[in-house]
Amino acid sequence: MADQDDSEKTEEPSSKKLEDAHKKGDMAKSQEVNTWFILLAAAIIIGFSAPSMATELMKNLRVFLESPHAISTDPEHLRLVWYEAGQILMLCLAIPFGAIMVAGVVGNVVQNPPTFTTETIQPKFSKISLLGGAKRMFSGKSLMNFVKGILKIALVGLATFAIVYPQRDQLGLMVSIDLHDLLPIIHSMAIKILVAVIVIMGVIAAADYMYEKHVWMQKQRMTMQEVKDEHKQAEGDPMVKAKLRALRRQRGQKRMMSAVPDATVVVTNPTHFAVALKYEQGMLAPICVAKGMDAVALTIRGIATEHNIPIIENKPLARALYAQIEIDEPIPAEHFQAVAEVVGYVMRLRAKMAWRS
Repeated sequence: MADQDDSEKTEEPSSKKLEDAHKKGDMAKSQEVNTWFILLAAAIIIGFSAPSMATELMKNLRVFLESPHAISTDPEHLRLVWYEAGQILMLCLAIPFGAIMVAGVVGNVVQNPPTFTTETIQPKFSKISLLGGAKRMFSGKSLMNFVKGILKIALVGLATFAIVYPQRDQLGLMVSIDLHDLLPIIHSMAIKILVAVIVIMGVIAAADYMYEKHVWMQKQRMTMQEVKDEHKQAEGDPMVKAKLRALRRQRGQKRMMSAVPDATVVVTNPTHFAVALKYEQGMLAPICVAKGMDAVALTIRGIATEHNIPIIENKPLARALYAQIEIDEPIPAEHFQAVAEVVGYVMRLRAKMAWRS
């Protein structure tokens, strides 16, 4: 089933899919990048601080190496000696350890922005399942990690051998060299080895990050159904949107029909279009209070007849107004003359009817 699901993931992951994965703590991350930053911090510390730290340590711990017989062995004195030695070591190692911790954090931040989530620490049965553990142990990822481990050991071993082997004659003489002269030799050799290791690990880290990014992106791919579901969530369900549009249209028609009794005149096609216009003294131009075609036009005419609103047949004007004007908008300037004639006719008609009554 899993293989089938993976085969159905044919679409590239959307930005929302990637964002949701980040929020859950599911991110592409290479441990080799962290290791590289830690090695880089170690190399910088050894390169710039190791000589001074070694000198300080040698000065403070010289007594342990040159005249250990002079150290009193009573419990109280030994306790003080070990306390002082511990303080010296802690002071000398605080900066290296702090730098390495910062490097580890930087290695993570460089790969992914900081994210707070409890998803990764929630208890899951699959993490304690024997079957799940066996699957992880013999998975493709475990095999890749094993190959990476062998490759790192082989390359680092070869680089170390290539650096140390030409100086093999000096290695045998180191036991007879004074400590003050031995430290620069060790420091120089350590720097060479670290530089070689950093170069090798840099290449491995870059390749591993690209591989992990590729695997992660493949895992985030989506099926067509997932794409459709996400689109529905983002844009709204088309069926729901259609119902909402229909509801808004019905409400709009009700409001429009309630305005027809206040119209001054209804201009018709006569059967296909109907536009209800309202004009009162002081208005710059008549406004459209209702319009419609076919069944809606028939309803407008029916309401107009019921409320004794004059219905004027003018096919060109009815078509033009229906196409160019919206509800509660004044009529366009190009139709002022034609509408003025209609409104004027209605006004004269009303005045005549009022005089007769």
